[in-house]
Order: sequence, then C-alpha cells, then structure tokens
Amino acid sequence: MIPANLQANPRLDRWVGFETEGRVRVAFGKTENGQGVQTALAQMAAGELGVAFSRLDIAEPATELVPDEGTTFGSISIETSGAAIRAACAEVRALVLAAAAAKLGCAVGELDVLDGAVVRAGTPTGETYWTLAGAVDLTRAPTGEAPLRGAAALAVVGDSEPRVDLPPKLFGAAFLHDLVLPGMVHARVLRQPGRQARLLGLDEAAIRSAAGEEVDIVVDGAFAAVLCGREADAERAIAAAAASARWENAPDVAPGLSEAQTLKTLPSEVFTAGAAEPEPSNRRRHQASYGKPYLAHGSMGPSCGVALFEAGRLTVWTHNQALYPLRRTIARVLGLDPDAIEVRHVQGPGCYGHNGADDAAVDAATLAVRRPGRPVRVQWRREDEFAWAPVGTAMAFDIAGELDPSGRLVDYTAEVWTGPQTSRGHTLAEAALPGDIPPAPPLFPPPPPGAPRFSAGLFNALPTYDIAATRTVEHVIAEPPVRTSSLRGVGGPPNIFASEGFVDELAEIAGQDPLAYRLAMLSDPRGRAVLERVGQMSDWPRRWETGTGRGLGISYDRHRSHGARCAVAAEVDVDAQVRLVKLWCAVDGGLIVNPDGAKNQLEGGVVMAASWTLKEQVKLGGPGIASTTWDDYPILRFSEVPPIEVELLNAREAPAYGLGEISQGGTMAAIANAVAHALGARIRELPLTRDKIAAALLAG
Repeated sequence: MIPANLQANPRLDRWVGFETEGRVRVAFGKTENGQGVQTALAQMAAGELGVAFSRLDIAEPATELVPDEGTTFGSISIETSGAAIRAACAEVRALVLAAAAAKLGCAVGELDVLDGAVVRAGTPTGETYWTLAGAVDLTRAPTGEAPLRGAAALAVVGDSEPRVDLPPKLFGAAFLHDLVLPGMVHARVLRQPGRQARLLGLDEAAIRSAAGEEVDIVVDGAFAAVLCGREADAERAIAAAAASARWENAPDVAPGLSEAQTLKTLPSEVFTAGAAEPEPSNRRRHQASYGKPYLAHGSMGPSCGVALFEAGRLTVWTHNQALYPLRRTIARVLGLDPDAIEVRHVQGPGCYGHNGADDAAVDAATLAVRRPGRPVRVQWRREDEFAWAPVGTAMAFDIAGELDPSGRLVDYTAEVWTGPQTSRGHTLAEAALPGDIPPAPPLFPPPPPGAPRFSAGLFNALPTYDIAATRTVEHVIAEPPVRTSSLRGVGGPPNIFASEGFVDELAEIAGQDPLAYRLAMLSDPRGRAVLERVGQMSDWPRRWETGTGRGLGISYDRHRSHGARCAVAAEVDVDAQVRLVKLWCAVDGGLIVNPDGAKNQLEGGVVMAASWTLKEQVKLGGPGIASTTWDDYPILRFSEVPPIEVELLNAREAPAYGLGEISQGGTMAAIANAVAHALGARIRELPLTRDKIAAALLAG
C-alpha cells in the first residue's frame, strides 16, 4: 500500500534527487520546530536508499521545494512522513537497481546499494545512483510494489546521528527573528479586543509624535498597524496607538471563568459513544471530578513573521508548523492565487502546536500586499503572545467507575467538557479586516456515515486497560471565553492526568498497590513491560506509608490509545509546596530512529508537563487574558527541574511511533499521584499550588 502522504504527492522527484555528484537531495513537508524531525526523517531516507547520512542535503522547507504534507502535528511525523519517505526511497532504489540490472545483464535480486554504489555480492559494479540518474524517470508516480528494507538492513536508523538543526541555533544563525532583508520595515499590529470589537478611531497625531514622522499608519476596518524603518520607533508608535484607540463592543471576561469547572456552565454540543449506561447493581461505584486550566505555549520568544510582495508574488517567512495550509489561509484571507504565494519555513524559539506564528505571518502578509516592494517584519511583543496567541483549552472531567468484588475496574465512564482543541486556519487578521472573507474550511472533513467522529478532546479519555464496558460523553464548547487551539498533546495529557489519577483512587478503594492494580488490568505484553520497567527504575517496592510528606506516584498510557507506550514514576517532597525529587520514564516507541533525539523529546515532554502540573494557569479578565507577563504566568525554573531518567525499550521489528507527545500526560498523572501519596489527600484541579495543598490538607 502506498502511504497517504506519498499518494498526495506522487512524483518521486519531489522527495528524492541526485542532481549533484555524490550528494542526495531529500525533501520533507514536515517543519523542524525543535523536535529533531528532519534528522530522524533523513535517517530513514538514508537507511532505505542505502547511503551514508553525511551524503544527504535536506531541501529548504519551502512550498516551492518540498511536498505538501499538511501540518506538522500530533506526534505522527515519524509514522506518516517517515512511511512516505521510506516508500519513496524504496521506489527510487528499485528503479535504479532495475536500470543497473539491465545494464549489467543480471537479475535485480543479485544487486543492492551500499553508500550509493550498486554492488553485486558485496562487490562494486561501477554503477551508482549518480551514474544511473539519467536512466531513471523520477517524475513518475510510485507503484506501491517496491519492497522496504527489513529493520536489520536499515543502516543509520537506530544511530544517534547529530541533529542537523542544532549548529545554526547554537551559533545564533537559525531563528526567523534574526532575519534581516534589504529595505525591511518593522511593523506592529494593534490587536482587536474581541472578534466583534469595532475600531472607532485613533489619534494619528499622537502616534506620529511618539514615533517621529517616519511612521506609516495602516487602518482597514478593525485592522490597524504601524510601520517604521526602526523597530524602536514601531514600539513607541504602537504604544501610542493602543493608548489612543477607541473601541466599540470590546468584551469583558469574568475572572472566574479561569477555572476549569466553569466550562460546565457554558453552552455546548454533546456527543456520546460506547456501551449503554450500566444497570443499577451492588457493585462498588466511585465518582470524581478533575480539572485542567487554560495553558499558554510559553515559548522562549514571541511570534514573528516576514513578508515581501513584489511583482505580483508574495513571499512569506514563518516559523509555524504548516507551510501549505498557511499558504492556503493567506490566499483565502487576501484573495490571492495560492500559486502566487511562496511560504518559507525558518526556525523559531519553540512551537508546541498552534501558537501565534500563523497570525504573525498573516499580519506580515496583510501589510506587505498593502505596501508592495519592501519586506515587512511583524514581531509580536511578549504581552501580545500571552494575550492573543491561541491557548490550550481548559478541560473538566467527571469520571465514574464500578468495581467487581475483587476490586477490578469493570465499568468506566468519562464525561469531558472541552473548548476547541484546534482552530488552525482562523486568524486574528481576518476577524478584523472588512469585507466578505470566505470562511476557513474545516481542518478535518466530516467522517463518512457510520464512522466515528474525530475528537482531539477525547484522546486518552478512556484508560488503555482491559475494561469490560466503557463510554464517553463529550461536551464541546464552541465559544469559550478565550481563543483556544492545539497545544502539545491536545486532549491526551489532561485526559491521562484525570484517568490515571482516578485509577489510583480505585486502587486505594480496592486496597491494592497502584502498580500491581494496573498490571492486573493490562494484558498487552509491551504495556506491561514499560510499567514493570519503570517500577524497577524507581525501586517501587520501597514505597513508604501514605501521608508522610514524601510521595511516589506512577502512571501508564499509550499515545492516543494506540501508539507508543509510556510509564512514568515521580518522587516528590511536599511541605508548603511540591519539590520534584526525581522522575523516571520508560517508553516503547517501536523502532527508535534516533535514540538521543527520542530521549530529548521525552525529557522535554517531562519538563513541560511538570511545569503545567505545578505552575501554569492562564488567568482571564478584561478583554480576555489577563496574565500577560512571566510574573503572571510562572513556569518551571531550571533550578526546579529534577533528575530525569529515560529508558527506551526498543522494539526494532515494530513500526516506529512518534514520541513528542507521549510523556506529558503520564508525567502530570505521576506527579499528582505522588503528591496524593505524600499528603494522604488528593488534589484534582491543576496546577498543584501552595493554596491547593493547604486546602486539601484542611479538607482531609
């Protein structure tokens, strides 16, 4: 079967080329956002082609040069793009070997490729990819019949090749924010306080006085911006614009809506799935409510976009996660032909889903077409990023479980309240601009009749144990008080926090050890292996009495209930606040393409989730988000990061799974379970702050 991404981009030369002697061009439509994906995909290409990793030239990620692989999201690049590049490379290798066999007068099965050279019984034949490049047609589509190499023959795959994206970062050459183009002007956009807000006027004299006469003021409907030759002038100009702007219909959000449980009071659409409700019985039944607040991306730097409109063509530089989807969005918003737009990806300071990068790019493009001939650079301020970038939605959970006489979980209900888990394609600029802009198409098409609906809010809503009857009830709030979209893992991590906390509660009710309780409900041998391994890593048998101020917690999950398997253990000390002592993480991700890169991903997920669990919460108020500085939105400090031990259970013959989103939910749950063990009281609302610890102890 031809992988979907290759079916969508069937010309082989869009993926692989041999234009330069001794070099191999490979192209991927997935963006590098700090996750090391280009290195891993290049390793898969090198292994399938049979060339040294050092021979690869990775194409610049631009719409003119790479295939359309949609959005880089969901920790599925290794599974989807990796499958496509391997299949494309296998097709290319088969074509070259067929050409070599015809030239050498032998059977194709007698030949192989070793570092680009065609060999027969291990001996070079004198033919190579480059000598035969003219004899094969790479403009053709794949056949789907080229065999992939077996895992044992995939050289390079499984090696910790150095990350290709790191040297430019280490030497300050990588980030879009540092891009300087001749004649570039600096722009700042005055944000509309709510989609229905209407701009009544600005004091242009005050703006010019603040910035000097060299300021260009753009006002189009509720979209307003300033452009200056110097960035400092643009900063002063936008401050004056914000101070003088008069708005109508600006929203006023109640601070109390910051709390997750308030989602239950908002209008929603309800979807149910699974087994029928259980009949009344004498089985033990337990219910609990959990909550997770709105979360910001919290990247090291705010969003940036650069655009140039010249001779009827628009070029956009962005650090977003979706080259072609962004091109289609810009074309829709500005009424341009997509073929007249080139989108180029330049790395940025971390991206964990749908942050402000798309908006900054559309801001820059909107201004560039109104001021052709000069590059326009839009740099958001930190306050803009916190206030206007999409946030991860708050979520609330009501969970119910029934136990049989042995204490085993036999019936499980998850009721989930969530805002939109993705709104990619909807931009701030289009809400502010006048005119009839066509609406954004749905990111995911409706399922065919009878097929289950796609819902990121239900990722991992059901724990991946052997449970006889399960059901979900999802309340989707279409219009939460603030703009929400995808944040690393979307609904998976918060669902795991809730479900694995609930499983710990059930183990306590059943009077059983939390690790043993999980293993008794888990028949999957690979899942059992990661749970048992993390128990060994953390020396689980030493677990002490509850309520001593020291805690040891554990969790288990699978990415989206069918991908990589992950078990996490956490040790904490709790006094007035939580101190992380150590975290352990055992993962079965199938074939591990780059072990060092995989550990980087897992460790990063652990740190990010620890910060979510202990520190982070978006506060609402005024027009929307009130927490617009690091003082208002604290994150985990370097001094608070504990030792983290990661172990990979490499299943080389199994498919390769993505690992970018697997460790967060387990970390959240393991820490919360450890805190409950330390306190003898459970906190079910994140973050686990000093105030919540005090309240739990008083209530307990």
